[in-house]
Amino acid sequence: MTQLIICGLKLTHDGAVALLDDDRLIFSVEMEKLGNGPRYSTVADFSLIPQILSDFGYKPEDVDEWVVDGWDGDVSGTVSLLDQGAPTEIVVGPYRESPACPALDVPSVSGIFPMDGATYPYTSFPHAAGHVSSAYVSSPFARRGEASFVLVWDGGLFPRLYWVDPREGVQNLGELFPILGHAYAIAGHHFGPFRKTVQSPTVDDLSVAGKLMAYIALGQPDDAVTAVLREEFHRIFESDEPAAVEYRATVGGYGSLFERSVPPVHEFFSAVRARVSENGVRDEDVLASVHVFFEELLVERITAKVTAAGKGKAPWNLCFAGGCALNIKWNSALRAAPVFRDVWVPPFPNDSGSAIGAAVLGRTQHVGLTALDWHPRLGPALTPSPELPAGWTTSACTPEELAGILHGTGEPVVVLHGRAELGPRALGGRSILAAPVSAAMKDELNRIKDREPYRPVAPICLEEEAPKIFSPGTPDPHMLFDHEVRPGWEERIPAVVHLDGTARLQTVGRGDDDVLSSVLSAYHRLSGIPVLCNTSANLNGHGFFPDVASAARWGRVSRIWSDGTLYRRTDGRTEA
Repeated sequence: MTQLIICGLKLTHDGAVALLDDDRLIFSVEMEKLGNGPRYSTVADFSLIPQILSDFGYKPEDVDEWVVDGWDGDVSGTVSLLDQGAPTEIVVGPYRESPACPALDVPSVSGIFPMDGATYPYTSFPHAAGHVSSAYVSSPFARRGEASFVLVWDGGLFPRLYWVDPREGVQNLGELFPILGHAYAIAGHHFGPFRKTVQSPTVDDLSVAGKLMAYIALGQPDDAVTAVLREEFHRIFESDEPAAVEYRATVGGYGSLFERSVPPVHEFFSAVRARVSENGVRDEDVLASVHVFFEELLVERITAKVTAAGKGKAPWNLCFAGGCALNIKWNSALRAAPVFRDVWVPPFPNDSGSAIGAAVLGRTQHVGLTALDWHPRLGPALTPSPELPAGWTTSACTPEELAGILHGTGEPVVVLHGRAELGPRALGGRSILAAPVSAAMKDELNRIKDREPYRPVAPICLEEEAPKIFSPGTPDPHMLFDHEVRPGWEERIPAVVHLDGTARLQTVGRGDDDVLSSVLSAYHRLSGIPVLCNTSANLNGHGFFPDVASAARWGRVSRIWSDGTLYRRTDGRTEA
């Protein structure tokens, strides 16, 4: 096969542009990571794409194939955006496979899009196909040529299971249960601090789900509440009552903007609230019960489905993708299920990986679903910094010296180095690092980031030391599983221990990141602790800082380290 350059486009929320040069991922640039863009930004104008390509030495005419991610719909989707400021509209693939396009790995739509005075042909696959392909080809299973189940559960989709065999392609095994992934966030609109008195027919706050994962630690699961959840779930979604039958006949998980899949979820939680309020159950306990209910349902149903699929003998491989795969407790519960040998979640499981998935699907037409050559730090490079605000000085600083500053001052440092991370987790390239030895550090980091006080701060740890401190402490380079802090360590690293005694661990192994490894190793020598606090460096509600000047203007941390240079605020002020 001749070398192919394929560009994948995710035009809707979590918009991104990704480029494959043969089997190598060259970049994936998410719109929110350009110029302090707002979270979930779309590709607003086609004219942005040539500039992104140019940043990496490519031109539109270098691209052999363009592939656009699908969107809401059962036959096709429609995306409206601009080209050089002029409104335009293109047709894309549907949200998932359907009678109109039964195969995930076959293009369902083709067309032409305009860009800067020229036109370009494109193909498009169902949105769910991008999740399946990006998860599988980035997995260790693909590298070994092994087959794997792939579970996809995102906001507008029912949890769906697929079987991916690199020799035979993708087989659809159907849904696990008929409720969309937004249901988790919708629970927060009925209980707890984000409760609304008037409910929206669509999901209008994508930030709630992540906050709820932290908030549930304030409550305890209640067996009686879980029983109510099971009863009402069956009645509204899976029973033979006329309304449930109609729901299943008219709602298929083709996107929450396309079909009325959200109002029945409101009905579900309203019915639960009416029943549990009679017993005075706290909202915190209800939300903890909701979390456990969905976790148990997920494990119960996927265990039954993979067992019935007839794909050899257990245990099997599993990839998990979609926004719900950002739930570290669900990921850990799936990994603990006896039917699975190993569970892979990519660092871009939500729509931030959809442009990668689109490009991979284009490549699949030529070589099948084979392993991708990729790295988690293939986002945009730091942009040259404009002039820093007054009151900042610069000096040379090695990673080892940075560790000494973290240990000696007890103050956080913004760390910006190399290219940005793929996906929503800051993994040390666009991070705020801090010593974990004081419980007050968690409060300080939440304060400067305008986050709720119950939100946890993640630990970053040398991989070889992690099993001594965390359980299981297995390698977790992308911060996507739940680990318990071992006895005796809660008091030594209190800033990274969540209210329930767990931590969203990131491990750093040999070869993962030389800078981070040097900082952690030096801090370990100085303090006896191989762990630091790690939280994302960004404006609240925006992507990562794209340059040093952005962090300096933010001004809530007095030191910034970037590629061997320490920037220090000398006027004695930090922003409130």
